[in-house]
Amino acid sequence: MCASKSTGFYQAQYSLLLAIFLWAGMLFAQPSNTATGAANGIAVWLDVNGAISPAMYDYIHRGLSRAAEQQAQIVILQMDTPGGLDVSMRKIIQEIIASPIPVASFVAPSGARAASAGTYILYASHIAAMAPATNLGAATPVKIGAQSQEIKAPGHKPENERTNPIGSSGTQDAMTMKVINDAAAYIRGLARMRDRNADWAEQAVREGVSLTSAEALDNNVIDLIADDLGDLLTQIDGRVVDLAGQKVALSTRSLVLEHFEQDWRTHLLAVITNPDVAYILMLIGFYGLILEFANPGTIVAGVIGAISLLLALFAFQVLPINYAGLALILLGITFMLAEALVPGVGVLGIGGVAAFIMGSIMLIDTEIPGYGISIPLIVTFALISAGFFMMVLGMALKSREKPVVTGSEQLIRSMGEVVEGFDQEGWIRIHGELWRARSNTPLKPGQQVSVIAIHGLMLEVEPYQPDLTINTTED
Repeated sequence: MCASKSTGFYQAQYSLLLAIFLWAGMLFAQPSNTATGAANGIAVWLDVNGAISPAMYDYIHRGLSRAAEQQAQIVILQMDTPGGLDVSMRKIIQEIIASPIPVASFVAPSGARAASAGTYILYASHIAAMAPATNLGAATPVKIGAQSQEIKAPGHKPENERTNPIGSSGTQDAMTMKVINDAAAYIRGLARMRDRNADWAEQAVREGVSLTSAEALDNNVIDLIADDLGDLLTQIDGRVVDLAGQKVALSTRSLVLEHFEQDWRTHLLAVITNPDVAYILMLIGFYGLILEFANPGTIVAGVIGAISLLLALFAFQVLPINYAGLALILLGITFMLAEALVPGVGVLGIGGVAAFIMGSIMLIDTEIPGYGISIPLIVTFALISAGFFMMVLGMALKSREKPVVTGSEQLIRSMGEVVEGFDQEGWIRIHGELWRARSNTPLKPGQQVSVIAIHGLMLEVEPYQPDLTINTTED
């Protein structure tokens, strides 16, 4: 009887454990199935609004990764961009080409544009679409340089010159030719990969031409015109795209749009890599470290300066920096600092301000809209820097050379009067106070003495001698 009860008890335990394991398996499996089922009906939508920058690349990279994790059917890049940095653009295109999920670039809403870098991204996408009253093109790379020229829409030219960008003098430097030819070959390769109009793509690079959405459709630059995201999903339903060498038919009519929004990380990167902000962080870093070295122990200035300078260096790593401009800024700061320390007629200060302004203007080496440093900001910081170095910091450094007038150190070289005569130790009056004093010379009452050292609360004195050089070393 006992054995039967024991056997039944163990069987009940085994049954209970088996039920728990089965329930746990169903619990963990159910969300996975649900997520897969939901993901099969998802179209991830990214809002590419603004300049193509390192922050935008990070946002698109994470959006494509998120779409791949959710097994989304398609990723839509809704674009409205004036262009951006070449490095960020090429990284985004590499992400699109390597994406296991089809990518549709959609220039929207009405009035939006895909200029410069946006045109390249549109060409690289599996689906290229535009809303009515939008435009694309003007894909000529621009750059500031001593020999570079602005690429302008030509007037009447010989036929053999119309495919080459020329300046007003009809000449161009070798570096501009390299950049233009590289960009033209790049966009032609993208056009042939997606079976789009390669000739117009090259024309957009070499001559900076643009097209409206209707003209782009007629010239086989884009695949379709859609009113909104819903209309886009309806029109591309059933289209076949080349995905990593395989033909894939899209099924998008009933997809649910999921917006992958730009989070704090994207906004923070966008703020840090803004040229104006990076410029301010750099100057705060320089001034904080200079102030810390000029007045050791401040700590706060050094910490803020170091953090600001590291953030500026991160921004400069992804921005097109002209190192000659950076060198001029450092030279200007050095001259202004020298003006504060070396007596002169202001030549160093004026030269420092001039070098600072010229270096700041040259610092960001690009003409891309939104990537230049504001001239009013440069002038403001030039004046602030001149005032900081030639007035504030100059006075602070010069004040360190003045004699100490507070604390026990101010007693050194002070003159006192012997209260009662003594041979070795006695009392003196100095600054209206009585101090214990020690001397190797016998002193008389009322005799004038000079303090030559301080040992705790004991003063070491000797008879006052006006021309005597006094040792100020303390124990």
